[in-house]
Parts: sequence; structure tokens; C-alpha cells
Amino acid sequence: MGLFKTNPFGHILFIKKWLIRVLGAITHRRFRGFNELQIEGSEIIKDLPEKNVLFISNHQTYFADVVAMFHVFNASLSGRTDSIKNIGYLWNPKLNIYYVAAKETMKAGLLPKILAYVGSVSIERTWRSEGKDVKRQVKMSDISNIGKALDDGWVITFPQGTTTPFKPIRKGTAHIIKRYKPVVVPIVIDGFRRSFDKKGLRVKKKNILQSMEIKAPLDIDYDNETTEDIVKKIEYAIEQHPSFLKVIPEAELKAQAELDKLRKWKIDD
Repeated sequence: MGLFKTNPFGHILFIKKWLIRVLGAITHRRFRGFNELQIEGSEIIKDLPEKNVLFISNHQTYFADVVAMFHVFNASLSGRTDSIKNIGYLWNPKLNIYYVAAKETMKAGLLPKILAYVGSVSIERTWRSEGKDVKRQVKMSDISNIGKALDDGWVITFPQGTTTPFKPIRKGTAHIIKRYKPVVVPIVIDGFRRSFDKKGLRVKKKNILQSMEIKAPLDIDYDNETTEDIVKKIEYAIEQHPSFLKVIPEAELKAQAELDKLRKWKIDD
């Protein structure tokens, strides 16, 4: 790899590699130390193609979800199964992993800008801006950038576009799937909103069992299935379809959210 070789977004791969190494070393204990990450299905990662893979997941924090996936993906590619033990896998990380994130989030401070360099495909949200509801047209350049990332490697996206559970799936994800025909791999995570603050930067409670289940790729008829069909598949695959509320009552989810607001967790060094 040339010292100044770049990816399609102009990021220097040598710098990106060292950022992943350093940030990975700093964050490792958040998933294997302060809290334990239970992984299921990571053997699927090793059999995926080098590019045009779209990971779809429910969303619980701004950054911790993605960081955990970077750990799991690289550990799996290094031969580990359902484990991130021994961070040697960070020495030669996969450099063509990207994640879709709101542009305003990735510009809010130095650390988000550094995390953006690691692999963000930053887009303008069409439904919310600066904490307010808005209605905007989708920017075709945003869609094209996601396609560019898929053409280069793997992309992580959170199709609900929010960390609030059981919100509707954004149809934009289905349009991307129909247009670029990627391998679509669902991921279901849990425990992150209990162990981290909303941004996923601060550990608010220790000894929380975090979980990540990687499921088999979805069977999608790209040409004949409608966007509505694909949206429904996504809802079930990432366990965010309203029927799952029968297992976890909506009232209980709201009560837990209100309780989390009132709690003041001790910040541990």
C-alpha cells in the first residue's frame, strides 16, 4: 500500500489504518472489560464478498454501535468466531468499511470529525435537522456516495435513522437496495443504550451485557420486490416490526426511556 494511497472519498488509507488501530485500542475495553459483548453469527462475516455488502441494523447510540461492528468484523476476518479477544486483529484492519451517518452529527466537534475520517458516508437527513422536523428532498449526491462506498467495500446503515426503537424504516434504504443490489446482512444489537450515553462516547454503567447477532443475508428479488416489500423484510430482520412490541410492551419501553433520563450514572475512570 502506497503511503499516500487514498480511497474513493480522498481519505489517505495509511492515516485511516492508524486511526482504526488507535481508536480500536482505546475502545476495546468498552466491549471486553467494562462491559461484555456477546456475539452470535460472526462466522457469516468471513464468507462475504469483498465489496457491495450492506449491513442493516437497529440503532441505539450514535457511535458505539458502529465501533463495536468495526471490532467484530475485523476480529472475524482475522479468524476469530464470536469473539474480540486479543486486539491483534486491529493491526491489519479492513479499510473499506463505511457507515452512513447524518452530516450534522459528524461535524459536531473534533472527535466526530476524526470518526468521520475512519469511514463515514455523511448524508443530509431529509426528515430532521438541528433537532427540528423538516421535509427535504433526497440529495442525489448522497445516494451516489453510498453507491460509491458499496462499490468499494462494505457499508453499515441504520435504516430507521434514529436511536429511538420501533420507529419506521426509511424507504431510502429500500431504494438503495433495489438500485445497487448489494448483499444485505441484518444485525440486531442490544444493551448499548443501557451501557453508554446517547452519543456512545461515555460509559454510563458497567457490567451490562451487550449483544450483537449477525444474521444470514436476506433473500431479495431486487427486480420484482417493491420497496414496501423490502421495508417489511428489513423490519422483521432487525426486529423492529411493530409485532415485536408484543414481546416488549411499548409502555414498558417508554417507562424505561423516562427512567434513563432521571438516572445519573457515575462516570468511572
